[in-house]
Amino acid sequence: MSEPLDIQIDSGSCGEAELFALQVLDDSMEPEFAKGCIIIIDPSGVVQNGSFVLARLEGDDLIFRQLLVQDDRYYLKPMRSSYETLEIDGLHQISGVIVQRAGTRRSYHKHYA
Repeated sequence: MSEPLDIQIDSGSCGEAELFALQVLDDSMEPEFAKGCIIIIDPSGVVQNGSFVLARLEGDDLIFRQLLVQDDRYYLKPMRSSYETLEIDGLHQISGVIVQRAGTRRSYHKHYA
């Protein structure tokens, strides 16, 4: 397992530091996260190389990807190769860490640390 990166996600007010849920809208993170599944995001989660994250892009667009850190550069990588891997300026663009996946079947539920 990777060592945690030495950052703190800026959570603003206490209300913004609470867990929240989003629905996955595309197939870019399949097979780990199916289109339509629910992901739980922790805005104050520990960011590590390999974490599944919610990141803010230019124009305040949000994107769900896996964070890869290589040679002090930061990338957002999809699970499917048909989608583009994006480079980001830094960890300040991370809005939260995915801590759980949920779906209609209990067997689909999974926790991420």
